[in-house]
Amino acid sequence: MIKPARLLLLFAMAAAALVSCGSAPRVSAAALPDRGLPVEARAADLLGRMTIREKVGQMTMADAVQLVRADDIARLGLGSLLFGGDDRPAVNTPEGWADAFDAWQKNALAARLPVPLLLGVDSVHGFSHAAGTTIFPHNIGLGATRDPPLVEEVGRVTAQEMAGAGARWNFSPCLAVVRNERWGRTYESFGETPELVSSMAVLVRGLQGASLSQPTAVIATVKHFVGDGGTEGGVDQGDTKLDEATLRRLYLAPYAAALALGAQSVMVSFSSWNGVKMHANGRLITEVLKGEMGFSGIVVSDWNGIEQLVGGFPEQVTAAVTAGIDVFMMPVGYERFINTLVDEVNAGRVTEARIDDAVRRILTVKFRMGLFEHPLAARRLLGQAGSTGHRDLARRAVRESIVLLKNEAGLLPLSRGVGRILVAGKNADNLGNQLGGWSISWQGGSGTPWVPGPGSPSTPTASTRETDSTWQLR
Repeated sequence: MIKPARLLLLFAMAAAALVSCGSAPRVSAAALPDRGLPVEARAADLLGRMTIREKVGQMTMADAVQLVRADDIARLGLGSLLFGGDDRPAVNTPEGWADAFDAWQKNALAARLPVPLLLGVDSVHGFSHAAGTTIFPHNIGLGATRDPPLVEEVGRVTAQEMAGAGARWNFSPCLAVVRNERWGRTYESFGETPELVSSMAVLVRGLQGASLSQPTAVIATVKHFVGDGGTEGGVDQGDTKLDEATLRRLYLAPYAAALALGAQSVMVSFSSWNGVKMHANGRLITEVLKGEMGFSGIVVSDWNGIEQLVGGFPEQVTAAVTAGIDVFMMPVGYERFINTLVDEVNAGRVTEARIDDAVRRILTVKFRMGLFEHPLAARRLLGQAGSTGHRDLARRAVRESIVLLKNEAGLLPLSRGVGRILVAGKNADNLGNQLGGWSISWQGGSGTPWVPGPGSPSTPTASTRETDSTWQLR
């Protein structure tokens, strides 16, 4: 028989163990920092209540369709999810997206600390993932319009369609200045001069709106920091070899324009600068971007980007966190990342001050967005997806993006009585090929795009598989 005094001691030890491992009693949303306080004060208050594991959870972004367990969001305190370029929810309509996101969000709000999730997608030319939404010309076409107000409006419409589906984090715009057209992602850039690309940074203002706290606002991510359009030989994820003065003049200038417009997120490039991988470049991330340029938002890694660094996984994690990355896109190994970073902090190889800086930035952005007051999808916007007004804007963008290269035969302009015109070639009636990347899949695909309904809408039809040998390229 256990004596009462000993029983009380055992209960006390058990309670202490629960608190120390991050399993303290759940905090209600009403007990979170008062919304009347400044955003910075609310973030500091919430940060002070977090365990180290909860902090690291906020720094972790998992792939929504690759969650190992349904309760991993609350169990690990994940701060964000993403849909990769080839990912879709079970029902690929804006309503299906909203249903899926709200289910995940309710899971997040069931954690000990009810911190809402952010859902990120690459809506690089409109919210092109869900069936029935509006697709715009790629950035290279928008740059050709030389019309910043039009591009800002494209951002506003994209944000509306995203927010209705629950996606409030856009991994766009790409501000690469393309100096070598052999770079395979040239279409994601607005052009080849820093002046043109800087002028198109107004897409940030379109996405984020007049106030981040509006449910129609979507945070913009300027990418890929920095110099990915100038790699040697145009090699993707290659090495940009030039002095710092030239790097600043050609490649950093558009980022300054975007930050002046309030961009809340910056994505780090897979590429290198003079042999140093950007995911480990503390000089440019911490000293230049966060220090000199005063960036107060979130620095996010690219897809498993830290795994391209030297050393084993713990060394890669430590190098990237120390360099200044705040959110880590870990599509599959998210729990391994959390465990590893906690171990690195406990071993003293990563300072808790660096962790606190990262999480403070994440929480501050979430408070700025009003996520704690409005965590669920803005369903009143669902009716806007693919609306007549949105498609009219897309048609206008297409018209303005057309560039005449040659007219040596004097055929243009066409007269009304010219007769019938033959449009030939394999792409003439192939919508998938015409849409390009970030449409059917992240690298594009031939055939008919997705249709509403269950299953994997991004999977090509049998006839497409038989005729298109490029579909398997990734």
